[in-house]
Amino acid sequence: QVQLVESGGGLVQPGGSLTLSCAASGFTFSRYSMRWYLQAPGKERELVAAITGDGGITNYADSTKGRFTISRDNVKNMLYLRMNSLKPEDTAVYICNARSWWGSEYWGQGTQVTVSS
Repeated sequence: QVQLVESGGGLVQPGGSLTLSCAASGFTFSRYSMRWYLQAPGKERELVAAITGDGGITNYADSTKGRFTISRDNVKNMLYLRMNSLKPEDTAVYICNARSWWGSEYWGQGTQVTVSS
């Protein structure tokens, strides 16, 4: 059974930091590129960051470059998103995504991040 389970969200003040985690199981994690998306209320889902299966290449949305870092541990089957200098506009549900080159795709349920004073 494929599972992607996010954790680490919460309430943080502007300028603060959080690290999100996504625990993967039920598929060969290292064969999948991984992504973090965000979904704010009433808005389309947006790509935050992506990482290749071996972790060698990362990409970021312009709004998160220099503030967020995506990483993965293929031994522990874990995906991470380190978020620094958080802004109120970063408030959203953050969702973990796995995608293979042959078209398999899985989604987590998401974890809420709220940036507010």
